[in-house]
Amino acid sequence: MSNNPDGKGTASPAAARPDDLRKGVLIVVSGPSGVGKSTLIDRFLREDGRSQFSISYTTRQRRVHEIDGKDYHFVDERTFESMIAKRHFLEWEKVHGNLYGTPRAEILAILQTGKDIILDIDVKGAINISGQCAAARLIFIEPPSVEELICRLSLRGEKEIETRMKRVEEEIARKGEFGYTIVNDDLEKAYGRFRKAIDDIRRQDNGKNNC
Repeated sequence: MSNNPDGKGTASPAAARPDDLRKGVLIVVSGPSGVGKSTLIDRFLREDGRSQFSISYTTRQRRVHEIDGKDYHFVDERTFESMIAKRHFLEWEKVHGNLYGTPRAEILAILQTGKDIILDIDVKGAINISGQCAAARLIFIEPPSVEELICRLSLRGEKEIETRMKRVEEEIARKGEFGYTIVNDDLEKAYGRFRKAIDDIRRQDNGKNNC
């Protein structure tokens, strides 16, 4: 405290306020391809001013509606493998023949600013991150049924759907390893549950238990 002529003390500029102590929370959203993760995350990011989406790296081909540097960083395999060797990724996985990686330095830097990070990655990658970062909070998005998921993937124009179903079953079998499970049977209801889960995570963590 410093002395004022009127006898009132003022906090030293170096004194930390409670808000200064808050670090961002790492929130990992996962589930089978086509379950609606991106739809939920995109809406949440539009409505929430405290979160930022982490852009992953991938070697897969860019879809028509996707923007490089916004949806993913699209790179070739040689570049990706070089990044692995340099330990650029917090985690990386090969999914359906394509490589996906979560950038380490970018995530840690954003968390330090106090913003929460939302990741959209595959189930195995989510569990790997949980193993490296005990403070990560995991949300699993589940389809109402495998049949409904097949229908959604068909409408999206995905190929080799039947061969994907084994992986889907394996992923759903691991939902018990996630802190929250949300069934996306109705988009509005699922979004309400999604927001509630993140509010709950923020209340529990208060941003002081980050990676």
